[in-house]
Amino acid sequence: MNNILVRNWDDKVILVVEDVDTNKLFFDAALRKTNAKIIWAMDGQEAVDLFKANKIDLVLMDLQLPVKDGYTATREIKQINQDVPIIAQTAHVMSGEKEKCLDAGCSDYLSKPIRLNLLMETLSKYLTD
Repeated sequence: MNNILVRNWDDKVILVVEDVDTNKLFFDAALRKTNAKIIWAMDGQEAVDLFKANKIDLVLMDLQLPVKDGYTATREIKQINQDVPIIAQTAHVMSGEKEKCLDAGCSDYLSKPIRLNLLMETLSKYLTD
C-alpha cells in the first residue's frame, strides 16, 4: 500500500511562506518526515528574495502576508520561473478566492485549516516524478 503520508523528497526544496507561528509548526511537523529541504519566508518580499537565491521545487504560499501579499509574490516568482508549482494556502475561503489564486499564477489551492492528508496529496501531485 502506498501511504500518502510517507514521502521521500530528499532531493526537493520547498519554500514555505507563512507568517503565523502555529501554521509554521504544522508545516514543520508535516514536512519533516519527507526529508525535503524546507526554506522559510515570513513575508512576500522575503519569499521572492529567497526564490531568487535558491533552486526551489515548490512554493507553499500564504496569501495574507505582511510587506508584500501572496498574490503579488506569486506573480513575481512566476516571472522568474513560470514552471514552479505554487500552492496557495489561505484561511480566506470566500467565493472567488480560488479563482483569484489561480489568476495570480498559483497551481493549486488549500484552505485552512489544512488537513494533513490533503496537504501531502497535493504536494505529491507536484513533487513526485
